[in-house]
Amino acid sequence: MAFVLDASIVLDWAFPDEAHPAAEAAAKLLEDEEALVPALLWFEVRSGLLAGERRGRLTPDRTGAFLARLGALPMLTDRAPDESVLLGWARAHKLMVYDAAYLELAVRQGAALATLDPQLRAAAQAAGVKLVSAA
Repeated sequence: MAFVLDASIVLDWAFPDEAHPAAEAAAKLLEDEEALVPALLWFEVRSGLLAGERRGRLTPDRTGAFLARLGALPMLTDRAPDESVLLGWARAHKLMVYDAAYLELAVRQGAALATLDPQLRAAAQAAGVKLVSAA
């Protein structure tokens, strides 16, 4: 069964000094399952990687290699969120719209959500969405 993967998890994978158990659990799930991602994930990840470069945590070569590995993972990009539902989730849980996009996708697909964002995790739990965790 597919699960929704957010940028906080993906960026955890990019930085060796981070190794959150939920990110490791999501990586393990990708061995057998496909991840669903909103189209904005690719922009969020690239922004995070560029910020890492600017802080000296990554080099352009490492960024390129990471993006190549990421592109080879079994991920299906969703490009059609339900706009009214998306805004409703953002309003109801005081989320940024881009964070609500992950929640909207998880709810619409009946999928678990892999995120490290505390506010998004709380919103997902309130919405009855299962969270990917290490346990």
